[in-house]
Amino acid sequence: MKIPRILLAAGASGSGKTLITCGLLQALVNRKMKVASFKCGPDYIDPMFHSRVIGTKSRNLDTFFTDVDTTRYLLSRNAAGCDIAVMEGVMGFYDGVGGISTRASAYDLADTTDTPVILIVNSRGMSISLAAYIKGFMEYKENSHIKGVIFNQMSPMLYPRMKKLVEEQLGIEVLGYVPKVEDCVIESRHLGLVLPEEIVDLKERLQKLAGVLENTLEIDRILTLAENAPDLNVLESLSQKNSAFDFRLPQKLRIGVAKDEAFCFFYEDNFRLLQGMGAELVEFSPVHDEHLPENLDGMLLYGGYPELNGEALERNESMKTEIAQAVSGGMPCMAECGGFMYLHEQMEDMNGINRRTCGVISGKCFRTPKLTRFGYITLTAGRPVFDIDAEEIGEIPAHEFHYFDSENCGSDFHASKPLSKRGWDCIHSTGSLMAGYPHLYYYGNPKIPKAFLLKCLKYHKTSEK
Repeated sequence: MKIPRILLAAGASGSGKTLITCGLLQALVNRKMKVASFKCGPDYIDPMFHSRVIGTKSRNLDTFFTDVDTTRYLLSRNAAGCDIAVMEGVMGFYDGVGGISTRASAYDLADTTDTPVILIVNSRGMSISLAAYIKGFMEYKENSHIKGVIFNQMSPMLYPRMKKLVEEQLGIEVLGYVPKVEDCVIESRHLGLVLPEEIVDLKERLQKLAGVLENTLEIDRILTLAENAPDLNVLESLSQKNSAFDFRLPQKLRIGVAKDEAFCFFYEDNFRLLQGMGAELVEFSPVHDEHLPENLDGMLLYGGYPELNGEALERNESMKTEIAQAVSGGMPCMAECGGFMYLHEQMEDMNGINRRTCGVISGKCFRTPKLTRFGYITLTAGRPVFDIDAEEIGEIPAHEFHYFDSENCGSDFHASKPLSKRGWDCIHSTGSLMAGYPHLYYYGNPKIPKAFLLKCLKYHKTSEK
């Protein structure tokens, strides 16, 4: 399959990947191109910038969650009908699972999808040493997939000399530079990046950056590099990997999805898979809506920033009551991270105030001074999941990333850190509830959404009587 594509990577976090990726995407959109964008890894917020601000389709590709065939399938499906697919790397190019492996790194994604890589090099404080730096990345792996270089924070005066030196000495294309651009910085917060809508004049900033990049990047050569990417060998159907992908409900079911400024961390492919299995997704806001949508057969509470919206969540008594009644009445519910926190009796907000929340799970959540449990994990159930035997469910790839903890994390699953002896118990799992800190990517184990929807179907039939 022909898919023009590139991957933008860097030697380390903080090198300018996200800003340059957004600027390039904006420049391509300004050229009236149909663009698909992807974020390497489990990140939620960078795809928000790609999608909400620039208007491109954006998805995650994560080689910890999915095997080679599934990753390629998702790339091909989400890039279908587009002129180019642009992938944004994660951390340093080779940095993967456990800090000692390239698995799930940007390099791993490039290797899995045979994608040409453009290495973004923060050139601040370097000149000829840049050649040694680039050479190291090119030669660390026999096939690094690195086909081009972009210099970030480089002066226009230095660029021609460095371009000539690197191309002559290393035989690699230098595809432009990015000068220091005022008013185009995306600030950090305690969890990833701030949300797009919180940045004043963000669209204007990115349009300014796109204008700069049109002059300083060799965009036509970047497009040629993408066009020359090798054909991709893709499965016709994922049912060849797992029969659960073929599951279809016998009728449409209404699944409520909490979606607002407090609950905003989603994998769009999770929604796509649920819809493909027959779910109708109905959005509601625990912050703004007084009531749950009518005639729900199940409920999804994903992550986000409930701690930043604690007062509003506490004040909405009717919503808290209806959620508690729905869950206690047997409505199937999956809640992860922020959604899990919201189900507690109390939740500390960012001001240190304990807020009364839904009361489904006893105890409270509280802020910690640093990341509590961070990174990829593999989950195994110690009891049935939505009435499906744990052995049938099998292992579930997941990840955690949170500055909060709970007095009552649950103990129905065990989380194991890859390439480590560390592990811990987590998640509350009953016949109708699965709630805990781990985030799930449903394509990693489609038996989970299947089990959830089958339970929703049972609930629907019971409610009809």
